[in-house]
Amino acid sequence: MSGVLTVSLGANTPQILECSRAACRERATTAIHWRNPKIHGEERRKTWLACDEHLDFLRDYLTTRSFPVEVSPISGEEIVE
Repeated sequence: MSGVLTVSLGANTPQILECSRAACRERATTAIHWRNPKIHGEERRKTWLACDEHLDFLRDYLTTRSFPVEVSPISGEEIVE
């Protein structure tokens, strides 16, 4: 899945994407795109962000529940103000 991560923080606000793991405030390096097929159609995707330390934990949490998961690195080109 390709796409753009949209950040709406206001003018002159630094854009630091944080890991989605509870209580983690590290910079995210990876986007995890997923959906719950029991309640969402093919067009519906959610995105969690992961730092290097929590990527495996978050991905495993979703795949254990048999949710379709796609992982992609985050780069500056994917962030839109």
